[in-house]
Amino acid sequence: MEAIFKDIVHIMQHDYAGWKDKQGWHRPEYFLKKIKEYDFTSVVKEYLQDFNDKHIYFEDHKLEKEVPQARGFKVRRYEDKLYVTEVGAEKRLVKGTTFTSIGGWSIPVLRERHASLLSESHAERENWRPVLALYEYGETDSGKEVRFRFYPKGDYQPVYSVEKLNDWTLLLTMTDFADPDSIIRMIDEHKHLLESTENWIIDVRVNYGGGDASYFNLLPYLMPEEGVELLDPEEKMLFNCTEANSNRQLAMVEEQMKGVRDEQTLAFLRAWQREWERNSGKGFVEFDFGEFIPDTFVKGKSLPKSIIVMTDVFCGSAGDSFVETCKKSGKVTVIGRPTAGLNDYANLAIKRWEEGYELWYPTSRLSKVDLGRGMTGVGIEPHIYIPWSPLHLEEDVDLDAALKLVSSNLTRY
Repeated sequence: MEAIFKDIVHIMQHDYAGWKDKQGWHRPEYFLKKIKEYDFTSVVKEYLQDFNDKHIYFEDHKLEKEVPQARGFKVRRYEDKLYVTEVGAEKRLVKGTTFTSIGGWSIPVLRERHASLLSESHAERENWRPVLALYEYGETDSGKEVRFRFYPKGDYQPVYSVEKLNDWTLLLTMTDFADPDSIIRMIDEHKHLLESTENWIIDVRVNYGGGDASYFNLLPYLMPEEGVELLDPEEKMLFNCTEANSNRQLAMVEEQMKGVRDEQTLAFLRAWQREWERNSGKGFVEFDFGEFIPDTFVKGKSLPKSIIVMTDVFCGSAGDSFVETCKKSGKVTVIGRPTAGLNDYANLAIKRWEEGYELWYPTSRLSKVDLGRGMTGVGIEPHIYIPWSPLHLEEDVDLDAALKLVSSNLTRY
């Protein structure tokens, strides 16, 4: 365990894209001493918290297979209570159940006790899952005590769908950008609808990311006819091309290419492969995708005329990028809550150990971090902010707002 921990420290001091920015933030000696006394995975996760980067993940896959790790429900804080927003395996609860205390502690007190775990500026952005894992029971606002249980993590089923809400409005839902072929298939299967409907509502309130190339085929629909320059000359993405990062990224891209059929996506992956190969060992480098993207000025289609994108904090990584790109189009209005804001440090590499551990960490950084314009803890902000409230558990407040915007747009045409 000590050897693995020292590997992790080395990666975070050399290969992690934020190592220069965050020198002195971490305490390796302190956590190395804790390894002999405490659960290894918990110690590593606590060590990694010091980097304040939600794009870093450490998992024990052997433990996940042997011991159930999920509470079977999700919560969100509103004022001094936790509201159950989603029920999975935990069938004793229902959506809307309200907890006033966890483990005998009130929610405001817990917020202070676990400030480092809940390191967010707003209740809407807090992730209470790791806190719930620490306690054995909770008390609802009706005075009922609920003894928590652990369940196996549920299987994730991605959604890429197009739904006709009425004659002039479509609802597109994409819960990730990890499968470019499925997104292209969605576009092809609904091509007539997509190209003949005046208004789109795109739901990426839950989007677990993937690859930016997955949404490239949507760009002509998203942009106005006159076109938009997507490249910001003041913003650069620098890749930390250590030999270790290059080897890990090249192994990942080889696996990705096996499952992709779309030629445009394959072309991007080949360019990605080329850049990691030729820059290996060079440190921070800006990649050249000029051959693949010769023109960053994208002209759009006449339809749809208007697009509303619904966002929330559960939209991150490539989801962040998608929303940021959408905001460059004059025919897009973004509503909801700010996104996760994971992309200051992105393009994750994976280090695996035979013992079943995995460390996922970013290998790229955005230059706007140096200008104080990073998105960490902030996200991509919507044009129209809709605060989350318990009313969201009873009706789709965001979709209702989107449909009202569609109606107001129709009167302008």
